[in-house]
Amino acid sequence: MYREVIEYLNLERGDLIIDATVGLAGHAKLILERVIPNGRLIGIDRDKESLQIAEETLKDYKGKYELYHGDFRYLDKIFESLKISACDGIFFDLGLSSFQLESPERGFSFQSDGPLDMRFDRDSYISAYDLVNNLTEREIFSLLRSFGEERYSSRISNLIVKERGDHPISTTGELTKIILKAMPYKGYQKIHPATRTFQALRIAVNRELEALEEAIDKSVYLLNRGARVCVVSFHSLEDRIVKKKFKYFSSLKKLKIITPKPLIPSPAEVTENPRSRSAKLRVAERI
Repeated sequence: MYREVIEYLNLERGDLIIDATVGLAGHAKLILERVIPNGRLIGIDRDKESLQIAEETLKDYKGKYELYHGDFRYLDKIFESLKISACDGIFFDLGLSSFQLESPERGFSFQSDGPLDMRFDRDSYISAYDLVNNLTEREIFSLLRSFGEERYSSRISNLIVKERGDHPISTTGELTKIILKAMPYKGYQKIHPATRTFQALRIAVNRELEALEEAIDKSVYLLNRGARVCVVSFHSLEDRIVKKKFKYFSSLKKLKIITPKPLIPSPAEVTENPRSRSAKLRVAERI
């Protein structure tokens, strides 16, 4: 949703914009084109490898941006360290990058076999392997139900515990086979049967939902008046948090909601990029 994001950020020359999930810098490059020569972008990401690619993507804008390795839940600390008090816009893109999904060694995807990892920040301690092999059956069930809204959480958690009794579950391929085995149906489904389990584990490993809540809370007080916060989410749990937070701060007269209903990708964009089909963009403006 590049066009919509750039439009709704309401960018002007000279703006200071925060891309809190800079990833491979696709959005960041478009933002910079709108705010230079006097504007500036700060890109934040938990993934060091993504930041290396972003650096290459933005090489033509040297001196106009800074890349920061960190978690957006600590936006206030990041601002403090960079000696910034407020900005003219904050953007969150909560989806995985193609680089992450297509790197088997990162363990995010059930479509290729790799280590059961799923950490955005590979310096962090807890991986999907740790959760799958150490949580109790009840804890795994709760995780799958809460973060994946997985209908068959009980069957999957039960079989995971049984299978790991023989040997640790160490790869995405092994986990996918267990999930397929746990399913009561065979054949075509709208989404792959492992989708919700992988989503739940990734959210838990990276503590994504609590990080999002904290980041939005802090963002409101880091925006100049008239500045906007834009959030692209990819599943109902994220979108629910954004909707609730925007509504809460609107009631406090801190934010004005610009998108009463979330914007979704055009049919043409979905055709061009099928991964965008579940994207939802919500925008609010600091009062």
